[in-house]
Amino acid sequence: MRKLLNTIYVTNEKAYLSLESNNLVCTVEKEVKLKVPLDNVENIVCFSYLGCSPGLMGECVKKRIPINFMTPEGRFLAKIYGETKGNVFLRIKQIDCFREHGLELSRNEMAAKFSNCVYTVRRTLHDHPEYKEDEDIVTTLDTLKTGIKNAELSDSAETLLGIEGNCASKYFSVFSKLITGSDLSATFQYRNKRPPLDPVNALLSFVYTLETVDCSSALETVGLDSYIGFYHTLRSGRASLACDLVEEFRSIGERFILSLLNLKIIDNQDFDRQLTGAVLLNSEGKKKFITKWQEKKRTAIYHPVLKQNIPYGLLPYVQSNLLAKYIRGETEEYIPLLLKKTAK
Repeated sequence: MRKLLNTIYVTNEKAYLSLESNNLVCTVEKEVKLKVPLDNVENIVCFSYLGCSPGLMGECVKKRIPINFMTPEGRFLAKIYGETKGNVFLRIKQIDCFREHGLELSRNEMAAKFSNCVYTVRRTLHDHPEYKEDEDIVTTLDTLKTGIKNAELSDSAETLLGIEGNCASKYFSVFSKLITGSDLSATFQYRNKRPPLDPVNALLSFVYTLETVDCSSALETVGLDSYIGFYHTLRSGRASLACDLVEEFRSIGERFILSLLNLKIIDNQDFDRQLTGAVLLNSEGKKKFITKWQEKKRTAIYHPVLKQNIPYGLLPYVQSNLLAKYIRGETEEYIPLLLKKTAK
Protein backbone atom coordinates (compact mmCIF):
# COMPACT_ATOMS: atom_id res chain seq x y z
CA MET A 1 0.00 0.00 0.00
CA ARG A 2 1.23 3.45 -0.90
CA LYS A 3 2.28 5.64 2.03
CA LEU A 4 0.22 8.76 2.73
CA LEU A 5 2.56 11.75 2.58
CA ASN A 6 1.98 15.43 3.26
CA THR A 7 -0.02 17.88 1.21
CA ILE A 8 1.36 21.38 1.73
CA TYR A 9 -1.29 24.12 1.66
CA VAL A 10 0.04 27.68 1.29
CA THR A 11 -2.62 30.24 2.26
CA ASN A 12 -0.49 33.27 3.13
CA GLU A 13 -0.46 35.73 0.21
CA LYS A 14 3.09 36.80 1.10
CA ALA A 15 4.53 33.28 1.20
CA TYR A 16 7.36 32.32 -1.14
CA LEU A 17 8.39 28.70 -1.77
CA SER A 18 11.95 27.70 -2.56
CA LEU A 19 14.34 24.74 -2.51
CA GLU A 20 17.22 24.31 -0.08
CA SER A 21 19.21 21.05 0.04
CA ASN A 22 16.21 18.96 -1.07
CA ASN A 23 14.00 20.74 1.46
CA LEU A 24 10.90 22.75 0.63
CA VAL A 25 11.25 26.10 2.38
CA CYS A 26 8.37 28.53 2.90
CA THR A 27 9.33 32.10 3.79
CA VAL A 28 7.14 35.09 4.60
CA GLU A 29 8.93 38.44 4.30
CA LYS A 30 12.30 36.62 4.47
CA GLU A 31 11.36 34.74 7.66
CA VAL A 32 11.33 30.94 7.40
CA LYS A 33 7.90 29.60 8.39
CA LEU A 34 8.22 26.01 7.22
CA LYS A 35 11.01 23.66 6.21
CA VAL A 36 10.20 20.09 5.24
CA PRO A 37 12.05 17.39 3.26
CA LEU A 38 10.71 17.29 -0.28
CA ASP A 39 10.65 13.49 -0.13
CA ASN A 40 7.89 13.77 2.50
CA VAL A 41 5.66 15.87 0.23
CA GLU A 42 3.21 14.46 -2.32
CA ASN A 43 1.24 17.57 -3.28
CA ILE A 44 1.49 21.38 -3.02
CA VAL A 45 -1.57 23.67 -3.14
CA CYS A 46 -1.00 27.44 -3.26
CA PHE A 47 -3.75 30.00 -2.68
CA SER A 48 -2.96 33.50 -3.96
CA TYR A 49 0.78 32.74 -4.01
CA LEU A 50 3.69 35.14 -4.22
CA GLY A 51 5.68 32.62 -6.20
CA CYS A 52 7.89 29.53 -6.34
CA SER A 53 11.55 29.42 -7.19
CA PRO A 54 12.55 27.82 -10.54
CA GLY A 55 14.72 25.40 -8.57
CA LEU A 56 11.76 24.15 -6.54
CA MET A 57 9.52 23.85 -9.58
CA GLY A 58 12.22 21.91 -11.44
CA GLU A 59 12.76 19.49 -8.57
CA CYS A 60 8.99 18.99 -8.13
CA VAL A 61 8.71 18.19 -11.84
CA LYS A 62 11.57 15.69 -11.49
CA LYS A 63 9.99 14.04 -8.44
CA ARG A 64 6.49 14.30 -9.97
CA ILE A 65 5.10 16.40 -7.12
CA PRO A 66 2.21 18.53 -8.41
CA ILE A 67 2.13 22.26 -7.63
CA ASN A 68 -1.46 23.54 -7.87
CA PHE A 69 -2.18 27.26 -8.09
CA MET A 70 -5.60 28.43 -6.85
CA THR A 71 -7.48 31.68 -6.42
CA PRO A 72 -8.13 32.81 -2.81
CA GLU A 73 -11.67 31.41 -2.95
CA GLY A 74 -10.35 28.04 -4.08
CA ARG A 75 -10.89 28.06 -7.86
CA PHE A 76 -8.28 26.05 -9.74
CA LEU A 77 -5.96 28.12 -11.97
CA ALA A 78 -3.07 25.96 -13.16
CA LYS A 79 -0.89 23.00 -12.27
CA ILE A 80 2.79 22.22 -12.73
CA TYR A 81 3.44 18.50 -13.05
CA GLY A 82 6.12 16.25 -14.45
CA GLU A 83 5.91 13.63 -17.16
CA THR A 84 2.91 11.38 -16.69
CA LYS A 85 3.71 7.88 -15.49
CA GLY A 86 2.71 5.09 -17.85
CA ASN A 87 2.75 4.89 -21.64
CA VAL A 88 0.77 5.88 -24.67
CA PHE A 89 -0.86 2.45 -24.91
CA LEU A 90 -2.65 2.94 -21.59
CA ARG A 91 -3.93 6.32 -22.87
CA ILE A 92 -5.27 4.62 -26.00
CA LYS A 93 -6.97 1.97 -23.85
CA GLN A 94 -8.45 4.73 -21.69
CA ILE A 95 -10.00 6.45 -24.71
CA ASP A 96 -11.27 3.19 -26.20
CA CYS A 97 -12.68 2.04 -22.86
CA PHE A 98 -14.54 5.29 -22.24
CA ARG A 99 -16.00 5.27 -25.75
CA GLU A 100 -17.28 1.73 -25.32
CA HIS A 101 -18.18 1.67 -21.63
CA GLY A 102 -18.59 5.38 -20.79
CA LEU A 103 -22.33 5.16 -20.17
CA GLU A 104 -21.93 2.11 -17.93
CA LEU A 105 -19.23 3.87 -15.90
CA SER A 106 -21.40 7.00 -15.67
CA ARG A 107 -24.40 5.01 -14.44
CA ASN A 108 -22.37 3.36 -11.71
CA GLU A 109 -20.72 6.64 -10.71
CA MET A 110 -24.05 8.47 -10.34
CA ALA A 111 -25.67 5.55 -8.53
CA ALA A 112 -22.76 5.57 -6.06
CA LYS A 113 -23.06 9.33 -5.64
CA PHE A 114 -26.78 9.12 -4.81
CA SER A 115 -26.15 6.18 -2.46
CA ASN A 116 -23.50 8.18 -0.61
CA CYS A 117 -25.94 11.09 -0.32
CA VAL A 118 -28.43 8.72 1.32
CA TYR A 119 -25.67 7.67 3.73
CA THR A 120 -24.98 11.31 4.62
CA VAL A 121 -28.63 12.02 5.39
CA ARG A 122 -29.01 8.82 7.41
CA ARG A 123 -25.99 9.76 9.53
CA THR A 124 -27.93 12.82 10.68
CA LEU A 125 -31.07 10.73 11.29
CA HIS A 126 -29.00 8.44 13.52
CA ASP A 127 -28.04 11.39 15.72
CA HIS A 128 -31.42 13.12 15.44
CA PRO A 129 -34.14 10.45 15.22
CA GLU A 130 -36.85 13.15 15.36
CA TYR A 131 -36.01 13.93 11.72
CA LYS A 132 -37.20 10.47 10.67
CA GLU A 133 -40.71 11.87 10.47
CA ASP A 134 -39.69 15.06 8.67
CA GLU A 135 -41.66 15.10 5.41
CA ASP A 136 -38.96 16.91 3.39
CA ILE A 137 -36.21 14.52 4.49
CA VAL A 138 -38.37 11.45 3.84
CA THR A 139 -39.19 12.76 0.35
CA THR A 140 -35.51 13.49 -0.31
CA LEU A 141 -34.48 9.95 0.66
CA ASP A 142 -37.18 8.53 -1.61
CA THR A 143 -35.97 10.75 -4.48
CA LEU A 144 -32.36 9.64 -3.99
CA LYS A 145 -33.30 5.95 -3.83
CA THR A 146 -35.39 6.31 -6.99
CA GLY A 147 -32.46 8.15 -8.55
CA ILE A 148 -30.21 5.15 -7.90
CA LYS A 149 -32.62 2.85 -9.76
CA ASN A 150 -33.19 5.29 -12.60
CA ALA A 151 -29.45 5.91 -12.99
CA GLU A 152 -28.83 2.20 -13.42
CA LEU A 153 -31.51 2.07 -16.16
CA SER A 154 -30.67 5.32 -17.98
CA ASP A 155 -30.05 5.00 -21.71
CA SER A 156 -28.02 8.16 -22.33
CA ALA A 157 -25.74 10.68 -20.66
CA GLU A 158 -28.41 13.37 -21.18
CA THR A 159 -30.96 11.32 -19.25
CA LEU A 160 -28.42 10.75 -16.51
CA LEU A 161 -27.73 14.48 -16.27
CA GLY A 162 -31.44 15.12 -15.75
CA ILE A 163 -31.61 12.50 -12.99
CA GLU A 164 -28.53 13.97 -11.33
CA GLY A 165 -29.96 17.49 -11.46
CA ASN A 166 -33.22 16.40 -9.86
CA CYS A 167 -31.47 14.46 -7.08
CA ALA A 168 -29.01 17.28 -6.36
CA SER A 169 -31.80 19.85 -6.16
CA LYS A 170 -33.74 17.71 -3.69
CA TYR A 171 -30.66 16.83 -1.64
CA PHE A 172 -29.53 20.43 -1.19
CA SER A 173 -33.09 21.54 -0.41
CA VAL A 174 -32.75 19.75 2.96
CA PHE A 175 -29.01 20.23 3.47
CA SER A 176 -29.56 23.08 5.94
CA LYS A 177 -31.55 20.68 8.15
CA LEU A 178 -28.45 18.50 8.46
CA ILE A 179 -26.66 21.49 10.04
CA THR A 180 -27.96 21.03 13.56
CA GLY A 181 -25.36 22.90 15.63
CA SER A 182 -24.77 26.18 13.81
CA ASP A 183 -26.72 29.34 13.07
CA LEU A 184 -25.14 29.32 9.60
CA SER A 185 -27.79 26.81 8.54
CA ALA A 186 -30.19 29.73 8.14
CA THR A 187 -27.95 31.29 5.46
CA PHE A 188 -28.11 28.27 3.13
CA GLN A 189 -31.08 28.05 0.76
CA TYR A 190 -29.72 26.36 -2.35
CA ARG A 191 -26.42 25.38 -3.97
CA ASN A 192 -24.64 28.28 -5.66
CA LYS A 193 -21.05 28.80 -6.80
CA ARG A 194 -18.71 31.04 -8.79
CA PRO A 195 -18.97 32.92 -6.51
CA PRO A 196 -20.51 31.27 -3.43
CA LEU A 197 -23.03 33.63 -1.84
CA ASP A 198 -23.17 32.27 1.71
CA PRO A 199 -20.82 30.54 4.18
CA VAL A 200 -22.09 27.00 3.62
CA ASN A 201 -21.69 27.29 -0.15
CA ALA A 202 -18.21 28.74 0.38
CA LEU A 203 -17.27 25.64 2.38
CA LEU A 204 -18.80 23.28 -0.19
CA SER A 205 -16.93 24.93 -3.08
CA PHE A 206 -13.68 24.87 -1.13
CA VAL A 207 -13.83 21.19 -0.19
CA TYR A 208 -14.95 20.10 -3.66
CA THR A 209 -11.95 21.88 -5.17
CA LEU A 210 -9.52 20.22 -2.76
CA GLU A 211 -11.06 16.81 -3.48
CA THR A 212 -10.83 17.37 -7.24
CA VAL A 213 -7.17 18.37 -6.95
CA ASP A 214 -6.48 15.15 -5.01
CA CYS A 215 -8.32 13.07 -7.62
CA SER A 216 -6.45 14.71 -10.49
CA SER A 217 -3.07 14.03 -8.86
CA ALA A 218 -4.02 10.43 -8.07
CA LEU A 219 -5.13 9.74 -11.64
CA GLU A 220 -1.88 11.10 -13.06
CA THR A 221 0.07 9.02 -10.54
CA VAL A 222 -1.38 5.75 -11.85
CA GLY A 223 -0.81 6.76 -15.48
CA LEU A 224 -4.29 7.93 -16.51
CA ASP A 225 -5.02 11.19 -18.30
CA SER A 226 -7.10 13.27 -15.88
CA TYR A 227 -8.35 15.42 -18.80
CA ILE A 228 -10.05 12.56 -20.67
CA GLY A 229 -13.26 11.63 -18.85
CA PHE A 230 -16.32 9.46 -19.47
CA TYR A 231 -19.18 11.55 -18.01
CA HIS A 232 -18.26 15.23 -17.86
CA THR A 233 -17.99 16.92 -21.23
CA LEU A 234 -14.44 17.17 -22.52
CA ARG A 235 -13.29 20.78 -22.35
CA SER A 236 -9.89 22.30 -22.92
CA GLY A 237 -8.21 22.98 -19.59
CA ARG A 238 -10.67 20.95 -17.48
CA ALA A 239 -9.64 17.73 -15.77
CA SER A 240 -12.82 15.92 -16.83
CA LEU A 241 -11.84 12.51 -15.44
CA ALA A 242 -11.01 14.09 -12.06
CA CYS A 243 -14.46 15.72 -12.16
CA ASP A 244 -15.94 12.27 -12.85
CA LEU A 245 -14.05 10.54 -10.07
CA VAL A 246 -14.75 13.20 -7.46
CA GLU A 247 -18.49 12.51 -7.69
CA GLU A 248 -18.12 9.46 -5.45
CA PHE A 249 -16.12 11.52 -2.92
CA ARG A 250 -18.41 14.54 -2.61
CA SER A 251 -20.32 13.10 0.35
CA ILE A 252 -17.07 12.75 2.30
CA GLY A 253 -16.50 16.48 1.88
CA GLU A 254 -20.12 17.27 2.74
CA ARG A 255 -19.99 15.14 5.86
CA PHE A 256 -16.76 16.87 6.84
CA ILE A 257 -18.38 20.30 6.47
CA LEU A 258 -21.36 19.24 8.56
CA SER A 259 -18.94 18.20 11.32
CA LEU A 260 -17.09 21.54 11.15
CA LEU A 261 -20.36 23.43 11.52
CA ASN A 262 -22.13 21.19 14.01
CA LEU A 263 -19.09 21.11 16.29
CA LYS A 264 -18.76 24.91 15.92
CA ILE A 265 -15.18 24.62 14.64
CA ILE A 266 -16.07 27.04 11.82
CA ASP A 267 -18.44 29.93 12.49
CA ASN A 268 -19.53 33.27 11.07
CA GLN A 269 -16.29 35.10 11.95
CA ASP A 270 -14.28 32.80 9.66
CA PHE A 271 -15.71 34.36 6.48
CA ASP A 272 -15.24 37.58 4.54
CA ARG A 273 -18.06 39.27 2.64
CA GLN A 274 -17.20 41.10 -0.57
CA LEU A 275 -19.04 43.95 -2.27
CA THR A 276 -19.95 41.60 -5.13
CA GLY A 277 -21.92 39.43 -2.70
CA ALA A 278 -19.31 36.67 -2.67
CA VAL A 279 -18.62 34.98 0.66
CA LEU A 280 -15.17 33.44 1.14
CA LEU A 281 -13.22 31.78 3.90
CA ASN A 282 -10.81 34.27 5.43
CA SER A 283 -7.22 33.50 6.43
CA GLU A 284 -8.14 32.18 9.87
CA GLY A 285 -11.01 30.15 8.45
CA LYS A 286 -8.73 28.48 5.92
CA LYS A 287 -6.25 27.56 8.64
CA LYS A 288 -8.98 25.90 10.70
CA PHE A 289 -10.39 24.14 7.66
CA ILE A 290 -7.09 22.81 6.34
CA THR A 291 -5.89 21.68 9.79
CA LYS A 292 -9.03 19.61 10.28
CA TRP A 293 -8.98 18.41 6.66
CA GLN A 294 -5.46 17.05 7.11
CA GLU A 295 -6.57 15.29 10.29
CA LYS A 296 -9.52 13.81 8.41
CA LYS A 297 -7.28 12.50 5.63
CA ARG A 298 -5.23 10.55 8.18
CA THR A 299 -8.20 8.82 9.85
CA ALA A 300 -9.10 5.34 8.67
CA ILE A 301 -12.02 4.03 6.65
CA TYR A 302 -12.83 0.43 5.74
CA HIS A 303 -12.52 -0.14 1.99
CA PRO A 304 -15.03 -2.80 0.83
CA VAL A 305 -13.02 -3.86 -2.24
CA LEU A 306 -9.61 -4.04 -0.54
CA LYS A 307 -11.26 -5.38 2.62
CA GLN A 308 -8.93 -3.43 4.86
CA ASN A 309 -8.64 -0.09 6.64
CA ILE A 310 -6.94 2.73 4.75
CA PRO A 311 -6.54 6.48 5.44
CA TYR A 312 -9.16 8.71 3.86
CA GLY A 313 -6.34 10.54 2.09
CA LEU A 314 -5.47 7.42 0.06
CA LEU A 315 -9.00 6.89 -1.28
CA PRO A 316 -8.43 8.88 -4.52
CA TYR A 317 -5.27 6.87 -5.20
CA VAL A 318 -6.97 3.53 -4.48
CA GLN A 319 -9.97 4.33 -6.69
CA SER A 320 -7.70 5.62 -9.45
CA ASN A 321 -5.75 2.36 -9.28
CA LEU A 322 -8.96 0.30 -9.47
CA LEU A 323 -10.07 2.34 -12.48
CA ALA A 324 -6.71 1.80 -14.19
CA LYS A 325 -6.98 -1.96 -13.59
CA TYR A 326 -10.42 -1.95 -15.20
CA ILE A 327 -9.16 0.00 -18.22
CA ARG A 328 -6.26 -2.43 -18.65
CA GLY A 329 -8.73 -5.34 -18.57
CA GLU A 330 -7.44 -6.77 -15.29
CA THR A 331 -10.89 -6.58 -13.64
CA GLU A 332 -14.38 -7.07 -15.08
CA GLU A 333 -15.84 -3.85 -13.65
CA TYR A 334 -14.96 -0.65 -11.83
CA ILE A 335 -16.64 -0.41 -8.43
CA PRO A 336 -17.05 3.19 -7.17
CA LEU A 337 -16.57 4.01 -3.51
CA LEU A 338 -19.67 3.32 -1.39
CA LEU A 339 -19.77 4.83 2.09
CA LYS A 340 -21.26 2.09 4.19
CA LYS A 341 -18.73 0.92 6.75
CA THR A 342 -16.38 2.63 9.16
CA ALA A 343 -12.92 1.40 10.10
CA LYS A 344 -12.69 -2.03 11.70
